[in-house]
Amino acid sequence: MQSLVIEGGRRLCGEIQIQGAKNSALPLLAAAILGQGETTFTNCPLLTDIYAACRILSYLGCKCKIDGNTVSADTSNLVNFEVPDDLMREMRSSIIFLGAILGRLGECRLSFPGGCELGPRPIDIHLSALRKMGVTIKEEYGMLDCRVEKELSGAKINLPFPSVGATENIMLAAVLAKGQTEIKNAAREPEITDLAKYLNLCGAKIYGAGESTITIEGVDFLHGCQYEVMPDRIAAITYLCAGAITGGEINLAKVCPEHIDAVIPVLEEMGCHLYSYADNIYINAPKRLKPVKIIRTMPYPAFPTDAQAIVSAVLCKAKGTSIIVENIFENRYKHVGELLKMGADIKTEGKVAIIQGVNKLYGTTVCATDLRGGAALVIAGLAAEGKTEVTNIKHIDRGYESIEKVLSFTGAKIERK
Repeated sequence: MQSLVIEGGRRLCGEIQIQGAKNSALPLLAAAILGQGETTFTNCPLLTDIYAACRILSYLGCKCKIDGNTVSADTSNLVNFEVPDDLMREMRSSIIFLGAILGRLGECRLSFPGGCELGPRPIDIHLSALRKMGVTIKEEYGMLDCRVEKELSGAKINLPFPSVGATENIMLAAVLAKGQTEIKNAAREPEITDLAKYLNLCGAKIYGAGESTITIEGVDFLHGCQYEVMPDRIAAITYLCAGAITGGEINLAKVCPEHIDAVIPVLEEMGCHLYSYADNIYINAPKRLKPVKIIRTMPYPAFPTDAQAIVSAVLCKAKGTSIIVENIFENRYKHVGELLKMGADIKTEGKVAIIQGVNKLYGTTVCATDLRGGAALVIAGLAAEGKTEVTNIKHIDRGYESIEKVLSFTGAKIERK
C-alpha cells in the first residue's frame, strides 16, 4: 500500500495550477449518458474516482477514452441499465448515475453506496424526488430496482435539505422528462451551475442553477458537445492552506476566486494577505498565524464542510484558540485523532471542535481515513518537525491529482512510496 512521506518545516513558494473539479467532473460524466453521440471533457482531473466513473460508463456500453486531462465518452451504443455492485462500491458518489440512466433508458438497477439496506440517510431524498417524477422503486437486499412505468414526468419538488447529489440527480432525470420540473431549496454549489451549463450546451433547458429554485423544461433530445470542467475549489483551498501553515507565498492559477469567498476571510483572520485577480489568487502568510474565533460549516455559499478538516489542520499552528462547528456531517472529525498523534491540541464534543494552537507539530506515521481528512494530514505534515508518513492514501487519490508533485513544485519535500 502506498504512502506519502513528508519532511516538514519548509516554507512553500511558487505557483500552482489548479486541477479540474472532481465534484463537477463526476456528475458531468454521468450526464454524458443523456446525450446521443460523443462528448469530450477537457480539464478533467486524473483521479481514481474518474477512472471508476469511466469503468461504469464502459460497462453500460459507452466508449470511453482518456488522453491526458481530456476524457471522451461516446454514448451512442448505451445498452445496459444495471450497474454491478463491485463498480458501485468503487466510488462513493456513484448514485449520481441513477438519474442519468433513468432519463436515457427508463429503468435502472444498482446497489446504493455501501451495499447495505437503506435507512434514514440522504439518499432517501433522491428516491423520494424520483418517485414524484413517475419512477417505481423497489428496495431489496441492498439493491435498487428502478423503473419508469409510463413516462418520466416533470414535478414540483421541495427538498428538505439543499442536497447537492439530490439536486443533480433530479436535474439529470428531468432534462428528458415530459413537462416542467421545479426544484425548490436546491443546492447552490458552483458544481450545480457547471452541470447546468453543460446540459444546456447539449440542448437542455435549465434555468436558475446557482439559485435556490431551479426550473427544468423537458426536451426530446440531447446531443454531445465539448466542455471544460470548472476548477476545483476544494483543491484551491487545500493549496492556500499549504501556503498558510508554512508561512509561504503561493499564487494559484486557473482558479475561480468567487467560488471560495467564504474561506478567504478565514485565512485573512489568520493574518494571511490574499489578492485575487482574473483567475488567480495570491497568498502571503505570516510566520505565526492568528486563531479564528469561530467557523461554522453550512451549505454553499457559506463555509464548505469539505474545507473543515483542512483548515483545522492549519489552525493547529495558530497562536490561540479557534472553534469549529460542523453542521453538515455527523462524523467529520476522524482526522482529529491522527492530528493528536502529531502533537495537536484539539477537543471535540458533538459538532464542536476546540483547537488550541501549539508551537510545534511533530512528524509521525498517520493514517488517512477519508479524502479531506487525508489532505489535512498532508497539510499538517508540511509544517511538522521531522518526517511524517501518511498511509492509506487511496482516499487522497480520489480527489487530488498527484498531490505530491503539485506540492513539490512549491518547494515541499514530499514523495510517494
